[in-house]
Amino acid sequence: MSPWILLGVALGGAMGASLRFIAVQLIEAPSGFPVATLLVNILGSFLIGVCYVLIMEKAMLSELWRPVLMAGFLGGLTTFSAFSLEAVALFEDGRWQMAISYIVFSTVFCILAAFSGLQITRAI
Repeated sequence: MSPWILLGVALGGAMGASLRFIAVQLIEAPSGFPVATLLVNILGSFLIGVCYVLIMEKAMLSELWRPVLMAGFLGGLTTFSAFSLEAVALFEDGRWQMAISYIVFSTVFCILAAFSGLQITRAI
């Protein structure tokens, strides 16, 4: 493994994590529903579909970008660990309905977003 690729993954991860942090600071739901993490995860799922097609199927970007964008930037941007903690916190607060809604919305919409990213980018 090239140290340059590892550096690219690290920088991409820092950029993605920073963007996620900004989004969480800017998007607050008064209800306590973790909407920022949900939206960031949906966006990241869509973008990973786009990146996959551009890099792996259409070769519009060098394959060297795959780890930087997909593992680094999108790995830092999206966060299963934050999603998990937020869901547990909702359960512990006795907000079972909101927790289950969050889990279902996150799972369904992120998978649909990844599928949409793939399909839209393939069609372009």
